[in-house]
Amino acid sequence: MNTRSEAPALFRADILRGAVVASLAKLDPRTQLRNPVMFAVYLGSILTTLLWVRSPSGGSGESSGFVLGVAAWLWATVLFANFAEAIAEGHGKAQAASLRKSRTEVTARRLTDPKTRETADVPAADLRVGDLVLVRAGDVIPADGEVVEGVASVDESAVTGESAPVVRESGGDRSSVTGGTRIISDWLVVRVATLPGESFLDRMIAMVEGARRQKTPNEIALAILLAALTLVFLLVVVTLLPFSAYSVEVSGAGRPVTLTVLVALLVCLAPTTIGALLSAIGIAGMNRLGRSNVVAMSGRAVEAAGDVDVLLLDKTGTITLGNRQATRFVPADGVSGEDLASAAHLASLADETPEGRSIAVLAKREFGLRGRDLEQIGPHFVPFSAKTRMSGVDLDGRQIRKGAADAVEAHARTLGGTFPDTVREAVRAIAQAGGTPLVVSRDARVLGVIELKDVVKGGIKERFAELRRMGIKTVMITGDNPLTAAAIAAEAGVDDYLAEATPEAKLALIREYQQGGRLVAMTGDGTNDAPALAQADVAVAMNTGTQAAKEAGNMVDLDSNPTKLIEVVHVGKQLLMTRGALTTFSIANDVAKYFAILPAAFASTYPALKTLDVMGLSTPANAILAAVIFNALVIVALVPLALRGVRYRPVGAAQLLRTNLLVYGVGGLLVPFVGIKAIDLLLSLFTG
Repeated sequence: MNTRSEAPALFRADILRGAVVASLAKLDPRTQLRNPVMFAVYLGSILTTLLWVRSPSGGSGESSGFVLGVAAWLWATVLFANFAEAIAEGHGKAQAASLRKSRTEVTARRLTDPKTRETADVPAADLRVGDLVLVRAGDVIPADGEVVEGVASVDESAVTGESAPVVRESGGDRSSVTGGTRIISDWLVVRVATLPGESFLDRMIAMVEGARRQKTPNEIALAILLAALTLVFLLVVVTLLPFSAYSVEVSGAGRPVTLTVLVALLVCLAPTTIGALLSAIGIAGMNRLGRSNVVAMSGRAVEAAGDVDVLLLDKTGTITLGNRQATRFVPADGVSGEDLASAAHLASLADETPEGRSIAVLAKREFGLRGRDLEQIGPHFVPFSAKTRMSGVDLDGRQIRKGAADAVEAHARTLGGTFPDTVREAVRAIAQAGGTPLVVSRDARVLGVIELKDVVKGGIKERFAELRRMGIKTVMITGDNPLTAAAIAAEAGVDDYLAEATPEAKLALIREYQQGGRLVAMTGDGTNDAPALAQADVAVAMNTGTQAAKEAGNMVDLDSNPTKLIEVVHVGKQLLMTRGALTTFSIANDVAKYFAILPAAFASTYPALKTLDVMGLSTPANAILAAVIFNALVIVALVPLALRGVRYRPVGAAQLLRTNLLVYGVGGLLVPFVGIKAIDLLLSLFTG
């Protein structure tokens, strides 16, 4: 499943239809009870409906239409809240449905005798942890596991969406296979690592379905705060009834406030807007992560990503391209650059490594040297060996070699040559700068040096600068020596580095940061990364990595792109920003609604409150109904923002707070005045 290309539109027709049905199903009291704020609205809807049924003629002094209007719009408020959550869940269920299509009933060849390769066909559901299964070309891998024997091409498009096959082999960091993927060529022996129903695919389906999402600690804390505020408002509203009755009895004028008005007052003053959208914001955050092809195994991890302030990034493949590239030729005294490049090019004709190909590219770019006719020149290639630490070519009676400095020096001296001091100085300078020097010789003469560098990815320095503006410290993890690590760290623009990193050193570094109160995120793909991944607050494991790494992480990147960690942080921060912005808007909203509903609610009991009616609303009944209608409609209006998320910009916390207060705080104060007045004008047209 390609979650990015198949990401459903925000309001796709089938998702809308499902959300409408789910909104009605969520009227179950057991479902409503999970959200205390909306449960209060739910009870208010029932109460006002009963008041209308009991006295449709308005025996309480209120018109029947008013009571019915309040009841209807309270039900609409509940349904709109249900709709917001249901449409967010619908996006997750659409992803889950695509994943389920990739699951098929598979028969596995379980090895009964690993030595003779005898197998017995069994249903995949009968496999147990530790079983060995043989998978051949065309077979579907029956369960998650580790390759213990063989090398094969595997089609993982059912999970990652990428059509290009990947190689899986025993040992190393590419030994993990996922159930439901298909072998294209060759064969594998796989040791089963998970029980039926607990596979990676099963966990993906469970997590992307919003209905099964567990609330995060911050979300639970905010829900408790909103419930407490609602309880406070409930106590205030309940005490208003006897107060108004006493005032009427003492003054002998007016009439006490009615139950319908008190229910409307409670609903409008309680934080219903954020209460209705809170769950949808969390589900939508996980869906956005899914569209980046990252599966979060824990909602807590998505939230923690927004608070991360230290990123641990592997050097190779993350900060650098991962393959050393030839960047320049440094000729010896008396040797032209073209002569050195020509010899290096000849010595690299049979070198199919990325380094060898990059030498040919550099020679072509700088001196126009192109491919040679091998049949015409008749070379004898000397392959690289760990013993000689050189490779090259014998051509026309000449020996051209390239390799480690000490190896080429020894080779030149055996032929009666010397090693120039300028070349020795160039070798030292390149090594100090974090590069790898390759010395080139022709017979006894040393021609110069090729500088190989692990090239830093384009644009990565700007991304680190962006993270720095967000207050996030970047730390490069590498097995290189401190000299090389320092040079690459300076070029990439990271804040710190850990050189000659071992699993123990990574783990100790994470614990050191955490003891200082920092939240740490890291990526990894190998078994040696598993301890550090398990310790990190946000741990993104590569899908191509080992089973141990995927089990230790709380997120899995299906694209196996280590820089995806930066996107994860963006999604986490966007989730927190969206929640904070809509909470600010909701609370500011309530303040504005006081001026609409309080004067109207107590107009007959306390006429002096009429001075608070700054909007000049037509009648008390219309004012109350307008506030209730606005309270319902603003939920629908904010659903797209809750699903898309607030636009994220890498700015400091102080500036972010100012922006939120200005846009969502001031906006939350002003919008209700405009909205309620407009609704009141419409109501006055119908009520005369």
